[in-house]
Amino acid sequence: MHENPTPSYVNLLKQDKFEKRIKLANDHLHSCDVCPLQCGVDRLSGELGICKTGKSAQISSYGPHPGEERPLSGWRGSGTIFFSRCNLRCVYCQNADISQMGSGREVDAETLGSIMLELQKMGCHNINLVSPSHVIPQILAAVKVAGENGLQIPLVYNTGGYDSLEMLKLLDGVVDIFMPDIKYGNKGIARKYSLVQDYPEINQKAVLEMHRQVGDLQLDQRGIAQRGLLIRHLVLPNDLASSAVVLRFIAEKISKNTYVNIMDQYHPAYRAREFPDLNRRIMPEEYHQVLEMAKDFGLKR
Repeated sequence: MHENPTPSYVNLLKQDKFEKRIKLANDHLHSCDVCPLQCGVDRLSGELGICKTGKSAQISSYGPHPGEERPLSGWRGSGTIFFSRCNLRCVYCQNADISQMGSGREVDAETLGSIMLELQKMGCHNINLVSPSHVIPQILAAVKVAGENGLQIPLVYNTGGYDSLEMLKLLDGVVDIFMPDIKYGNKGIARKYSLVQDYPEINQKAVLEMHRQVGDLQLDQRGIAQRGLLIRHLVLPNDLASSAVVLRFIAEKISKNTYVNIMDQYHPAYRAREFPDLNRRIMPEEYHQVLEMAKDFGLKR
C-alpha cells in the first residue's frame, strides 16, 4: 500500500511545462496523426477524419461511475467522462451509440476542465477519461484549466489501446493511471472486427510505453488506485482474442505483477450478429480457460 501521492499533472503545472505540451499536441491536429489511423485531415479548420471529431472534443455524458474496477470506483465512484467517437470501429461495440453514432456535444477546454472540477467536488476518486485516444490535445488543454483551478485527483486514461507513441509521450507526467484494452493477439482478426491495421504491434508498443511511464498499479491504504497500469482483456467467443498471446505478452514483456481484468461480459451487440463467430455469448468454460491461462503465466492480480 502507498501514501496518496500528488497527481502527476500538478507537478508538471508547477514546472510551467503545460503550454509547450499543448502546443506540440495541437500541431498534430493540422494534418491529423493524433492516433495511428493518421487520417491527415486539418481538424483545426473543421475537416473530419475517421473519428469524425474536429477542433473540439465531444462528450456524451459524465458522472460518478460505480461499476468500474474496484480500485477505480471505490465507494464514491470513478469520475467518468465519456468522449464521443472512437478510433476503433469494433463491430461488436457495446457502446456504439457513443463510439460510432457520435451522440454528444462539443466542449471547449474551459468547459471540459470545469467538468473535471465538478466530478472532484462530487467526491469521485479520480477523473476517468473514456475513449481519449483521438482527443489528447483537447484533454491536455482542459487538464491545464482544471489543474490551475484546484484539481487534485488522479487522471485515468481509459483506452481501447490503439494509441500513438508520440502522443503518449506528451502524456508522460500528466496521466497517473493508464487503463488500456489489449483486445487481440492476431492482427487479421483485429482488422476484420475492429477495422484497424496492425493492432497487436501498435497496441503492445503503446502498453509498454504506458508501463514505462507509471509502472505497476499502486493502491493506497483504502485499496484505491493512485498510479500505475491496469489492463483489460475481453474474452471473445471462439478465442477470437487469441488470449494466450495477450497474456503471455503481459507476463513476459510487461510484468507478472500487472493488474489484469479478464472480462466475461461479451454479448452480441451493434453489428455482431452479422458475423457467425461473434454471434453468441462466451461459454463459462471459455472464460475459465482464460483465467487458468493467466495463472499458468504467473499473473495473479
